[in-house]
Amino acid sequence: MALTTSAEAPLPVGQVSRLIGGWIDRLGAVWVEGQITQLSRRPGAGVVFMTLRDPSHDVSVSVTCYRQVFDAVADVVTEGARVVVHAKPEWYAPRGQLSLRAAEIRPVGIGELLARLEQLKRSLAAEGLFAAERKRPLPFLPQLIGLVCGRASAAERDVLEVARRRWPAVRFEVRNVAVQGVHAVPQVVRAVRELDALERVDVIVVARGGGSVEDLLPFSDEELVRAVAACRTPVVSAIGHEPDSPLLDLVADLRAATPTDAAKKVVPDVREELERVGLLRDRALRCVRGLLEREERGLAHALARPVMEQPQRMVEEREAQVEALLARSRRVLGHLLDRADSELAHTHARVVALSPAATLERGYAVLQRPDGSVVRSPDEVAGDEELRARVAAGEFTVRRVDGGGVGPRP
Repeated sequence: MALTTSAEAPLPVGQVSRLIGGWIDRLGAVWVEGQITQLSRRPGAGVVFMTLRDPSHDVSVSVTCYRQVFDAVADVVTEGARVVVHAKPEWYAPRGQLSLRAAEIRPVGIGELLARLEQLKRSLAAEGLFAAERKRPLPFLPQLIGLVCGRASAAERDVLEVARRRWPAVRFEVRNVAVQGVHAVPQVVRAVRELDALERVDVIVVARGGGSVEDLLPFSDEELVRAVAACRTPVVSAIGHEPDSPLLDLVADLRAATPTDAAKKVVPDVREELERVGLLRDRALRCVRGLLEREERGLAHALARPVMEQPQRMVEEREAQVEALLARSRRVLGHLLDRADSELAHTHARVVALSPAATLERGYAVLQRPDGSVVRSPDEVAGDEELRARVAAGEFTVRRVDGGGVGPRP
């Protein structure tokens, strides 16, 4: 039950310590996994003192055990080893100190570590942290490179020297961290996050030389893998040598076989780029020259044509054609007019030949009644009827006389 306290009725320190001890005693024995960072085996002492640290967090706890418990694994357990301890939490009330009393210690073997790593690998892969579509391309020429490596390590020297030899103007933001042991994971994670928070950093390289499986375990830690997966800045993994493959290689945007290989992949070679620029420039010049030569040949061919050498020749040819067409049209029009004139003359002659006036010219006359009707038979004329006689030179009036004849009117 929760205690009721106040400023006027506080609990003594001893009572609080005893209460804490009682609560801890109720926890019972637990199995704890960690890495041994300190190991004290005093000669003649019946108790061994250790510090057990969480490999992924800055948390540690003191562990004590009887000498015979530790002697059972003394040949395989040293500082830096990962172990599983079956222990009961204890509270030392006089000092207010928590510790674990170990009853059994089991070393974590390589096979077990690899099995755990394989299980973690499958779990992270199922979350999509290793998917190819998550990989981001590296910038062609990073202005500032973040480097996470051990202090004064060969990996740091290789990356800096190779990168500056390839591109002297390149700049680095270096974070020196522990690259193995219990402090490696939190320091590497903190360094990666610090560099990722800097907007001027274009790419982050995590570099370390080769080592044993235990030495490279920090770079397969789940916290580090998730921290790299959450980075907005591209990350290059350069851990160990070619056969080494921690989980960091799978989540990083690019895996380099060695720190030297990382420098080559991140920084372009200025000599190679100058050579490439020179080749591209020569190719561009050849293309431009080829285009100009082709256009010059085309222009020369165009200028060599007769129409370009003698532009007036085309006008003269068209003028001759126009004149020929004009003369032809005149001839055609003349022929048409002559034919029409001839046809008109023939038609006129036929009209004249068929005209009654021509008949009158030959001495004939036409008798007409007053109403204009033509007399065709003597029987049609009554006695003493006046008729109008029409001749070629004019007309006059006639009357029928006795005897049936027609004579001029008196």
